[in-house]
Amino acid sequence: MAGMIRTEQKLWTKDSGWENLDDKKLDAAPQLVFAFAARVLVEDQKIFQQIRNFYPGAYIIMCSTAGEILDTAVRDDSVALTAVHFEKSVVRFSETTIENVEDSLNVGKRLAEFLPVEGLVHAMVFCDGLNVNGTLLVKGVNDNLPPNVSVTGGLVGDGSDFKKTVVGRDGPGQSNKVVLLGFYGPTLKVGYGSLGGWDVYGDSHTLTKSNGNVLYEIDGKPALSVYKQILGEEQAKQLPSSALLFPLRLETEDQVHNEVVRTILGVNEADQSMTFAGDMPQGARAHFMQANFDRLIDGASGAGKLSLAALGTDHPQLAILVSCIGRKLVLKERSTDEVKAVRSVLGAETAISGFYSYGELCPTAASGKQCLLHNQTMTITAFRED
Repeated sequence: MAGMIRTEQKLWTKDSGWENLDDKKLDAAPQLVFAFAARVLVEDQKIFQQIRNFYPGAYIIMCSTAGEILDTAVRDDSVALTAVHFEKSVVRFSETTIENVEDSLNVGKRLAEFLPVEGLVHAMVFCDGLNVNGTLLVKGVNDNLPPNVSVTGGLVGDGSDFKKTVVGRDGPGQSNKVVLLGFYGPTLKVGYGSLGGWDVYGDSHTLTKSNGNVLYEIDGKPALSVYKQILGEEQAKQLPSSALLFPLRLETEDQVHNEVVRTILGVNEADQSMTFAGDMPQGARAHFMQANFDRLIDGASGAGKLSLAALGTDHPQLAILVSCIGRKLVLKERSTDEVKAVRSVLGAETAISGFYSYGELCPTAASGKQCLLHNQTMTITAFRED
């Protein structure tokens, strides 16, 4: 007998409270609930308790966002809920806290070591979006899971405030929390894809002084002053959020064929440094990038096509989308266009949910297993049971 992933989706808004998204109702208890919401809602005990009352036996994963995706709509200050029943597959988790950025590699290692590996097919990471070096976190996970296990996920968000991000596992959200979800079972198929769609402009630059994810100098000059000069006076006044419109693409010896893009999490006026979501390797070449609306939409569509590669001719039954806040700031009210582009590829029957993030986690190729941190991409994880 073939397996099947069944879903039930709900939306919470301040004006309407809880509403069912459509007439799809689960006839069996879900094992897993995703709830993507504005930070204050993820921290709200009442909201969590309501979700728990809906689904008393499920794992509940709550993530703060820079925007919520449900079906083809993009909202702020809502709760996008998807309850998932796997007919044949099993879900397990590990969780830990990350006390400081320097511990990112060890945190990834701990998460992977806590997760049972027998029958493990895929893992998803949901992590505090500010207090982490995403590059090292995923390296710790990659190095300590079996090589045949793929990994995707995201760094959770806090709108454009960049003040506090929270993750909850069977409870309201907390800062410094990291959750690793494991998916098990021979009938489970998982596809994934991640693409950007930004244009390179101007000359290339060299990262001449850095430490981990903190960049001190570009071309031998203070990094922040160089960045401000390129942004111009008006955009410079709006840092760090304006930097999301002008990310950096890195080229390093081991990533020359990958488009690894980095965006800023914070700036330090005192020492003129910039903190990024992932490693900024000293000596790497870097290009500034800017948005091209049509190419962003094409990138979302392309990510959808990549995610189908592992699923054969069948469409997914569930897709989790993690798109970068930088894309949302560029697309604004047309953010729904990139989600609709994904829907057109995945098909009408796929349950879609997700969030806008501070970083996306995904392998760079549909056949690859080694996860990398990305910024400014649309990343899709697609599931089906056969």
